[in-house]
Amino acid sequence: MALPPPDPQFLLRGTSAAVHTLHFSCGGPEPDIPLLFSGSENGFIHVWNLKTHRVDSALDGHGRKSVYCVKTMDGKDRLLSQGRDQRICLWDLAEGRTSVTDSVFTEHVGFCRCSLLKVAQGRWLMAMAAKSLEEVQILELPSKTSVCTLKPEVGAKLGMPMCLKLWQLNCGSQPVLLAGYEDGSVVLWNVSMGKVLSQLTCHQEPVMSLDFDSEKAKGISGSSEKVLSIWSLNEQQNLQVYKTHELVNAGISDITIRPDKKILATAGWDHRIRIFGWKKLKPLAVLDYHTATVHCVSFSDHSNPRERLLAAGSKDQRISVWSIYAQT
Repeated sequence: MALPPPDPQFLLRGTSAAVHTLHFSCGGPEPDIPLLFSGSENGFIHVWNLKTHRVDSALDGHGRKSVYCVKTMDGKDRLLSQGRDQRICLWDLAEGRTSVTDSVFTEHVGFCRCSLLKVAQGRWLMAMAAKSLEEVQILELPSKTSVCTLKPEVGAKLGMPMCLKLWQLNCGSQPVLLAGYEDGSVVLWNVSMGKVLSQLTCHQEPVMSLDFDSEKAKGISGSSEKVLSIWSLNEQQNLQVYKTHELVNAGISDITIRPDKKILATAGWDHRIRIFGWKKLKPLAVLDYHTATVHCVSFSDHSNPRERLLAAGSKDQRISVWSIYAQT
């Protein structure tokens, strides 16, 4: 018999707004305190202490406009955030500072989260939706140098980019970008050449979220429909639909594969978090706690597997934190 789904291990309250993005920073050596960063609709980034379950600091750098992407860059003192004020901010949080040190004006009006890829010590590539509706711009950080702009061919009619994932097979290999578009396509771009390697129509509706497992060369995407699409990348760099999975209720806001590549989590418009085995997409659990749309899911990066957590942020202004290692 299947085990009943667990209850949240604990809840984080106090954002006083819908939660749109979550990011853990728990991989540091002792006595580093594990942290969870959350970005809210009211423009605040909250830094949660996972030992006390309280807010250590609240960062205000997006003019009270919704924050929908937060990432750390080399440890927990350097932070990147993206908001509806059309800005991507870089923060210095060392020694208790809470200051924005630099920012990039994106001129993009959608909700497409930027994607970061570390390419060398202290150097990152960042992909972001650009001012022109269909374009994706690649910058190098921290220099903010433009690397290239990825433009679909004339007449391609992909619509706006909705979600982005920069990756590379190993440290020396060419960076590539997976982008999900408004027309339901997933496109694989060669970043250094600025050209499309492969395109696949995965959904009838805009691609809301995607994640990719570069070890298995397999990815997953969700949209406003009732379907999860799993696709693979062959050695000729062609995307192919691998299988689809029918959901009970429509609407996926976010998908993330756990770093150990064993399970994945989806954030649902039906207020639920669903857990699947990544190998065969076997449904493992439905976590039912929230009272409104779940906007984001994130797995922690604790070095000890027993300590690893899953967090979910919702329109109901709460963050639920789950321990699902014991169950799976």
